[in-house]
Amino acid sequence: MKRPEPQRGILEIAPYVGGRASAEGAQKVYKLSANETPLGPSPKAHEAFLGAADSLALYPDGGAGELRHAIARRYGLAADRIVCGAGSDELLHLLAQAYLGEGDEAISTEHGFLVYPIVTKAAGATSIIVKEKNLHTDVDAVLAAVTEKTKIVFIANPNNPTGSYIPADEVRRLKAGLRPDILLVLDAAYSEYVSRNDYEAGIELVATSENVVMTRTFSKIYGLAALRLGWMYAPAHVCDVINRIRGPFNVSVPALKAGVAAILDTDHLDAARAHNDRWLQWLSDEIGKTGLEVVPSVTNFLLIRFPNEQGRTARDADEFLMKRGLILRAVASYGLPDCLRLTVGPEEANRLVVQALADFMAGRAP
Repeated sequence: MKRPEPQRGILEIAPYVGGRASAEGAQKVYKLSANETPLGPSPKAHEAFLGAADSLALYPDGGAGELRHAIARRYGLAADRIVCGAGSDELLHLLAQAYLGEGDEAISTEHGFLVYPIVTKAAGATSIIVKEKNLHTDVDAVLAAVTEKTKIVFIANPNNPTGSYIPADEVRRLKAGLRPDILLVLDAAYSEYVSRNDYEAGIELVATSENVVMTRTFSKIYGLAALRLGWMYAPAHVCDVINRIRGPFNVSVPALKAGVAAILDTDHLDAARAHNDRWLQWLSDEIGKTGLEVVPSVTNFLLIRFPNEQGRTARDADEFLMKRGLILRAVASYGLPDCLRLTVGPEEANRLVVQALADFMAGRAP
């Protein structure tokens, strides 16, 4: 029996599956699986969101002018080289749609964000996955994977779920090794958390290049994940292309209003960063004392590696923690079946998860 068929390659895509949000039987649940900020959004963003209720009957500004100009003022950018989207995910989809097609290839790394191969295959292209080196992007391996079919290279910097990054000079070396017709997409979703002197989110490279794009999000440190809001900084010719194919009203009024308030509230941003700086190091040190391996991170999450021993595996730990209402992110789908990803949470949750992991490794009952 005949029926409509999707484009070739669509059914080869493994759907993205988010982390769990509930723990059956637990009296109180601590969701430490989605890299959400424990401080929540800026009170000013919350107020702006509520104020948007009076505009629900009106279409949003299709060009997101107020938000683009607020971002431009915050970072010293040209507003006409910014495009806003329904999360950076939408922008990644649009970039793939615009620059990939059947017969093309896009490169990403083995533990990179799962959305990269999804958007690549959705555009009819082939996803090329390159090995990492010690959970870091291997620039030489990426360059070695480039062929005449390569059209996009996706690099998350910092990377999720490893928490690692590559310094600015390595990013520049990568860009220098690519043909000028290959688009280098730098996903800087966690850049606001990084305080390393050798890190650069990509602004300078985009400003001086014709084939580099940087994407950012309001879902992480700004605490606006529910509103789906992101932006990209790109060469003018790339912005022109994306503006031709994106939805004319792709960002809602509440998201636009909250985004403007959020990016202008630098005090809340500083508080979120300070909370993360304190607890990221504390969690890393305390979890390390339990005998578990903690991967060094510059983000708001930690990758924890568990031993391959009966009763002590990552799956065993996940079940143990769930019974205490502590939800971490299993990352087997990222090629890390022996690991769990832990988001930095509020103080209470951070202390509880350390105690729970200590009990787990000591063989105590959940």
